[in-house]
Amino acid sequence: MLKWIESTGKSEDAAIEAALQKLGLDRDEVSVEVLERAKSGFLGIGSCPAKVKVTYEAPDEPEEAPAPPPVKEPAAHKAPPREEPRRAPERRPAPPERKPAPPVKESPAPQAEEPAAAPPAADDERAARIDQFLTGLLSHMGSGARPVVRVDENGTYQVELVGQELGSLIGRRGETLDAIQQLTGYAVNHGQPKRVRIHVDAEGYRAKREESLIRLARKTAAKAVKYRRNVTLEPMNAYERHVIHTALQDVPDVTTYSIGTEPNRRTVVAYDRTGGRNPNR
Repeated sequence: MLKWIESTGKSEDAAIEAALQKLGLDRDEVSVEVLERAKSGFLGIGSCPAKVKVTYEAPDEPEEAPAPPPVKEPAAHKAPPREEPRRAPERRPAPPERKPAPPVKESPAPQAEEPAAAPPAADDERAARIDQFLTGLLSHMGSGARPVVRVDENGTYQVELVGQELGSLIGRRGETLDAIQQLTGYAVNHGQPKRVRIHVDAEGYRAKREESLIRLARKTAAKAVKYRRNVTLEPMNAYERHVIHTALQDVPDVTTYSIGTEPNRRTVVAYDRTGGRNPNR
């Protein structure tokens, strides 16, 4: 009797090996048909796992005999309950008569305080669209991570990717994470009358990267003042450049501005004897 299962993996060999381990069979005991070949994609986006069909021969399963009907045990004969003799009700003395209490004037009930206004409810429809899009995208990328969506007090949708081995979703200096965030924002806001801000993070990378950029900004500013020359940083996206500008906006003898075009736009930390700030960022 021939049976078959489908299996997936990062490569055709990995998919076949997963099927063999599940079946407990050797390679020469099965036949394999490749249904889909693995695709690597670009920056981890658009990747597709390999999919194979593994056919094997299984022994015929014997037909099970029907189970015999359960035997009903005869009910045990129960003796009739023994009646206890009835007792005559006890007579209790009548309670003394009580004088009626004078009427009490009711004071007006205090007015209840009005409850404080509740915070605005989250846009469940928009959050559901974020969850649906990211779940499909992560599955297409071959990741087992899942999105957790919440809304902060500013109305920004904060999305945390939760799972194991999230390094591939972050990428070099957060490039893959930035791409996921941009794709999510475009997919969710497309065709909507009001756009919302979407912030995607994984393993707290954004906070760690911001701390690293602040340390870099202060170190670069000290270098620019010490040697009295301008220092040009590596290309950064708009958010990272904003972190550099904000970190150095109150540092004396230093000004910052940006040069170049995306995606190679850079921040310049310049020595400024006047102590002014260049608003061109």
